[in-house]
Amino acid sequence: MDIVFLTGLRIETTIGIYDWEKTIRQPVILDIEMAADVAAAAATDQIQQALNYKAVAKRLKQFVGEARYELVETLAEACATLIREEFAVPWVRLRLNKLGAVTDAEGVGVIIERGCQPGRDS
Repeated sequence: MDIVFLTGLRIETTIGIYDWEKTIRQPVILDIEMAADVAAAAATDQIQQALNYKAVAKRLKQFVGEARYELVETLAEACATLIREEFAVPWVRLRLNKLGAVTDAEGVGVIIERGCQPGRDS
């Protein structure tokens, strides 16, 4: 299994449980690893054979930018589902960091894995 990654994707969104958070936009940072077979793309040097990380980033920016969630867990799950369904990714590991959520911490959030890693025993 090969992995295509996208790190440090910063997106402003509406997220939080407090009333004041529901009226502002806050940054989240996404770090994503996606299972992909890169052999065909490597052999042909054609983007059509690759998992297009720019397309993934653009779609996530649109989705997360329009989203309104209370919990980072819910947003992370929605992002993982989007990646797996819209880009035919069998496995994804996603780290969602909500910057500034806790005083004196760089961020807080969740790391989730969804799907099955090809070539790995269950």
